[in-house]
Amino acid sequence: MSGAPRAVDGRLATAQDTAALGRRLGQVLRAGDLVVLAGDLGAGKTTLTQGLADGLGVRGPVTSPTFVIARVHPSLTGGPPLVHVDAYRLGSLAEVEDLDLDASAGEAVTVVEWGAGLVEDLAGDRLEVDLQRPHGAGAAGEHPDEVPVEARSASLRTYGERWSTVDLAGLLP
Repeated sequence: MSGAPRAVDGRLATAQDTAALGRRLGQVLRAGDLVVLAGDLGAGKTTLTQGLADGLGVRGPVTSPTFVIARVHPSLTGGPPLVHVDAYRLGSLAEVEDLDLDASAGEAVTVVEWGAGLVEDLAGDRLEVDLQRPHGAGAAGEHPDEVPVEARSASLRTYGERWSTVDLAGLLP
């Protein structure tokens, strides 16, 4: 199998499904991995990261680093630490470079919320996770046969050889 981009899509019916996806993902991550999270406010990026941290076995609690920009969560199991970054308030590549994320990129798992277009150069291989929540009238669940209010969708896209043997579909609920 090659390192050509691959993608899978799935439905996350509850916040627990989002966290479970993160846990399963955390179990396949290793030092040097870059995960870039995208999605609207409230789509579940931090919930996914909390599950991922649980799967990695790092010290918590994991909360959104919006105001501190980045947090490091050391491993409790001898695995790689988790570097959790929120790039929402960063306006340029220069601001990302000021974080010096590449200094720890080889030894840590780096997860960047709102990082699309800013952090792809940190690693040749990466996983992008796009979480979407429902919008509009149908999102309110006005009819019993509609998707529940909390339902989300997830799109996982990989880049690079690192991800060529990972069963992406097996990560989704």
